Amino acid sequence: MKIKKPELLAPAGDLERLKWAIEYGADAVYIGGPSLGLRANAKNFTFEEIMEGCKYAHERGKRVHVTVNIVLHNVEIDQVKDYLIRLEACGVDAIIVSDPTIIQMAKENTHLEIHLSTQQSTLNIEACRFWEKQGVKRIVLGREARKEEIKEIIQNTNLEIECFIHGAMCASMSGRCVLSNFLTARDANRGGCSQICRWDFDLYNNQLQPIKGEREFTFCSKDLSMLKYLPDMIDLGITSFKIEGRMRSIYYIATVVDIYRKVIDDYCNHPETYQYNIAYEQILRNCANRDSVPQFFGGENDSTCGYYNGREEVSNQDFLGVVLNYNTETKYATIEQRNYFKIGDVVEIFGPQLHTITYHVKEILDEQGNSISVVRHPRQIVQMKIEEMVYPNNLIRIKKD
Repeated sequence: MKIKKPELLAPAGDLERLKWAIEYGADAVYIGGPSLGLRANAKNFTFEEIMEGCKYAHERGKRVHVTVNIVLHNVEIDQVKDYLIRLEACGVDAIIVSDPTIIQMAKENTHLEIHLSTQQSTLNIEACRFWEKQGVKRIVLGREARKEEIKEIIQNTNLEIECFIHGAMCASMSGRCVLSNFLTARDANRGGCSQICRWDFDLYNNQLQPIKGEREFTFCSKDLSMLKYLPDMIDLGITSFKIEGRMRSIYYIATVVDIYRKVIDDYCNHPETYQYNIAYEQILRNCANRDSVPQFFGGENDSTCGYYNGREEVSNQDFLGVVLNYNTETKYATIEQRNYFKIGDVVEIFGPQLHTITYHVKEILDEQGNSISVVRHPRQIVQMKIEEMVYPNNLIRIKKD
């Protein structure tokens, strides 16, 4: 028995990451346009890049969604109509919005599919019915939604429902925080969040006396990972599974998309024999620098879901290189280095065309064919003999227990 597969929706901060996300298994990507979105610090796309991205995606049967989820001020209203018309001309499949003004203008001037942003913090069935009447086709539920609430909404509306399955969490209600604006004059609701919740704070009691702990006080959330609950979410009939992270690296995007693609396919194709693979959990943990938990879905959100006594966010060094090409006659792969590695290391090579290969590094050649023992220079080009065939854009990471 096969189950209907949900859409796997991946972030793309630029054209390169759009292509990586699609190659590694995303059914759709969401991107930011030149303006009116909520990632002011991301590179974002020009109209020309949006057109190229849509062409690349559509040729492969994939979709492109563009965030237009800023909270509008009067000065921006005159931009909206022409902006939406240009997005439609680029071939965009859907826009993700939060402001009712944009919904109305999209309906009046385009045929763009309208998705309601998580920025609206939609968590109840009556709110969903309201937005359905406004012409919204899909709602990205607030990340605080619980299993029973999602189930009731799906069963009692005609809406498509999209839920986050992986990535950063907001310490406020899905982005409605005002601390960033208050303390740094960077408005989280207009794309400028400075992530105040991840700062260290002095803590005081009611008498304004300092409370000293082992570490400085923070109140930031751990990341979200729904890997273990994916079968439950598929059984609910959720339309789209969303990964957070438009500012993340190609390695992060490829790794996370690859793992969730495998789990979705494994369960949907063979639900009777599906078994949770805890090794996937470790791979996801290794490619990020914060712990991840299921957060609100199971109804057990508590102090274990956040950091209160500080945390260490160690820069990830697992990503070692990218396969550029493979010579089937000599069995040498050409690799572009991304992090230090050496003879004796045990690595993994993974990608959408192959099962994960474990490889013991025994020989490394530089571009001139000389034997070297260490690859330490940024983006250094080297060759390694790999008996099993690998493919361009396969990635290499350190193997961990």
